[in-house]
Amino acid sequence: MSDTHTNARLAGKKAVITGGTTGLGLASAKRYLEEGAEVIITGRKQKGIDAALAELGAGAHGFVADSTSISDLQALADFAKDTFGEVDILFANAGNGMFAPIDQVDEELYARQFDLNVKGAFFTVQAFLPVLSGNSSVIITSSAVHAKGAPGGTLYFASKAAVRSFARTMAAELGGRGVRVNTLSPGIVPTNFFENSNAPTELYHDFEAMAGQGAPLGRAGKPVEIAEVAVFLASDEASFVTAADYVADGGWMNV
Repeated sequence: MSDTHTNARLAGKKAVITGGTTGLGLASAKRYLEEGAEVIITGRKQKGIDAALAELGAGAHGFVADSTSISDLQALADFAKDTFGEVDILFANAGNGMFAPIDQVDEELYARQFDLNVKGAFFTVQAFLPVLSGNSSVIITSSAVHAKGAPGGTLYFASKAAVRSFARTMAAELGGRGVRVNTLSPGIVPTNFFENSNAPTELYHDFEAMAGQGAPLGRAGKPVEIAEVAVFLASDEASFVTAADYVADGGWMNV
């Protein structure tokens, strides 16, 4: 665990990040460790977890879990309880994007998208309810697209709107326990997102250009820029922030 931050904002906190082996999840795990937290990351494959843990170093733990499997999520919650006792930060980040025109969406693609992004997020939070500490932070990864529309994005955009709705209701239901629930909505950020989705190759190659055309800042984001928002939402600095949607997209959604 790094001691480079003398006034660590997450000192002593215990965090779980699903989908923590690459991209935004890995960047957030790095920042959480730097800010004094201990972190469990998940991924679907042990190889990916091993690589991430080697990069993260001391204070990081790994657990193989498929976020679409309720039994895996329960096993993860049990592991977190055995490892930490209680969890102060739950970052439900695992997910992906499935893209297709409306007339090409079949039942399998529909189910896959909503299993990945909606079912996974909901049952992650449910599994951890008995493990969350009294003043914990739950963060769910949504997307700036939850309030937009674009051809081919019906399933992905709707799935991210669904988890935004989850956060509002969960915040209302869990506030009495002192549990805060917020969504973090990134814009276009260079990660392995497109590589792991069914997005066409041309979309993968053009995504930075898409950001430049639509965002006032004229560029794509960086994983660490999203991770900084995740640090804030996890910290006591955000003690009065709940049911909110924090958008980090260079202004893309709001212009």
